[in-house]
Amino acid sequence: MPYFSHKDETHSSAVVPEIKMRTEGLMKKYGATTALHPVDLNVHTGELLTLLGPSGSGKTTLLQLICGLTEPGGGELFIDGINKTWAPTHQRDIGVVFQNYALFPHLTVEENIAFPLQMRRVNAAEIRTQVARALDMVGLAGFGHRFPRELSGGQQQRVALARCLVYQPSLILMDESLSALDRQLRENMQVEIKRIHRETGATIIFVTHDQEEALALSDRVCLMNAGRIEQIGTPVEIYESPRTAFVADFIGISNKLSGQITAGGHLMCPDGQLPLPAPPTGRDHQHAVMVIRPEHIELTEHSGYLHGEVVETIYVGSETRLLIKLASGALMTARQSTGNTPRQLGERVFLHWQPSHARLIPG
Repeated sequence: MPYFSHKDETHSSAVVPEIKMRTEGLMKKYGATTALHPVDLNVHTGELLTLLGPSGSGKTTLLQLICGLTEPGGGELFIDGINKTWAPTHQRDIGVVFQNYALFPHLTVEENIAFPLQMRRVNAAEIRTQVARALDMVGLAGFGHRFPRELSGGQQQRVALARCLVYQPSLILMDESLSALDRQLRENMQVEIKRIHRETGATIIFVTHDQEEALALSDRVCLMNAGRIEQIGTPVEIYESPRTAFVADFIGISNKLSGQITAGGHLMCPDGQLPLPAPPTGRDHQHAVMVIRPEHIELTEHSGYLHGEVVETIYVGSETRLLIKLASGALMTARQSTGNTPRQLGERVFLHWQPSHARLIPG
């Protein structure tokens, strides 16, 4: 699909998405160290998928394998159904936006964007047309004659993205592309990237360690840990339905309560008996961890599943985060919208939530 046309949003959700890129058992070792365990990953045509994870999770290694910047230790890579496992980088039809933008300082904005077209021997008239459209797409019409040093960090980022878009590669990889920007500019660029992605229909793999960035940008998030994929899903699925303790801890703030599942449909933990989000399907006394997000906890004066003492309040503008110490010594985090009567340190409160808002993960 050409980048400068709109996505077709009329397709049924029941239609199986087309696969733009897939890996089958792709892995990488450095000596005795496995940087990436065998990975099976499908990237759908037209989606923005984020590779998210802490340092050492394997996300950068996977990106390098997709780019062809390092050789795999096993497995295969397919782009548009063609095996590209051993193809050199320039034969993979991939565009890359690096963290440092990698703009040519001696070339103008127009010349930087035109460079990949010139390398492909596109005629001059077509280059002018495509460069103008790319500049307009990223909101930099009129900036073509400036040099990179005359641009802000956000503007340089847009030029780097335009240089990728202009030659319409099959796949765009963005490697920690916003990490060098300050918070407000980074958030503005997130909005711009979402708009550009929506308008072009480009297939983008975005690499970041920033959980909020991943949730804000992605159609799907691929969360990695210790060289393995921990969970893949939409931002809502990743946040609301974590499958492991790592996912619950890495994405947002979570409260975790460990205990034993009873046949009566409860989790017995040191601070009380908690209702399960669904009837138990495993054996009695099975160990499990209940995960509850702070925004799902309601604080009351009279009744709840747990009770404790407010030991800290943290004001962050739109809300106040409350730390509540339970009888066992465990700490729970709750949120209170700014404008409500503030809770006081030392105040005794009950904690209540809808059972359906809790999630159980293996203990």
